[in-house]
Amino acid sequence: MAHVHVVANQKGGVGKTTVTVNLAAVVADTMGRTAADTPVLGVSTDPQASMLEWAKRVGDELPFDFEQCDDDPRVLSRLRRITKYSHIFVDTPGTLENQPILEEVLRQADDVIVPIEPEPLAFSPAARTIESVIAPSGVRWRVLINNWDPRDGDVDLGQTRDYLAAKRFPMFNTVIRHYKLHARAAAEGVTVVQYAKNRVALEARQDFFRLALEVLGGRGGPAKHAKVNGRATTNGSTNGGNNGGGTNGHARANGRERVNAVSTRGGR
Repeated sequence: MAHVHVVANQKGGVGKTTVTVNLAAVVADTMGRTAADTPVLGVSTDPQASMLEWAKRVGDELPFDFEQCDDDPRVLSRLRRITKYSHIFVDTPGTLENQPILEEVLRQADDVIVPIEPEPLAFSPAARTIESVIAPSGVRWRVLINNWDPRDGDVDLGQTRDYLAAKRFPMFNTVIRHYKLHARAAAEGVTVVQYAKNRVALEARQDFFRLALEVLGGRGGPAKHAKVNGRATTNGSTNGGNNGGGTNGHARANGRERVNAVSTRGGR
């Protein structure tokens, strides 16, 4: 049975798709399988279909299989029955209007990654998503500080960590730094494992390799319990920097395996 990893925040523009694509790519690459025989599936439930457009640009070099699935939440209930893959990474909508989709995905999830950018305007929307949707689901979750630019100094990063600690939200140790490579990757049709081999690209890749280690290393064992605004939640930790813890039918799409249980919008 696949481990289902959901990337969620009802605020748009926090990098959910970038995190989903690059994390799936790193895990697939690390597991050492070919693009034609990948143990990783990426799923987009976002009607904006940004991940679909990215996958189409990468084409057959995409290191994981991909499905666009946003028009029928009931289809998402089959994710946990998929046996072909070891890991499924799910991108979710960045609006409040699509909450039924997010709620259905959370019922299938083993863990949730909540990206947040290090700026005060991003704090309240992330907290609202956690406290109203993610925490009540009982799924293990952690917050990921994303798109931090070291050139701006440590003030914003420190402020974000202080906020998350005060809220007793569990955090990843890894911080995804800002690189223009990440911003250009979708347009150029590459994922993080296909960046050019130079110092900057190596540093950009390292963040996602570290994140992958935390995600895969924190999924085992019973969930611990924390309180978020008086509600019990299941998490790996309650302070910053600690780790938290099918179908057999297939079709071919542009030379790639596709799971019939999940519908695809448009072409690949």
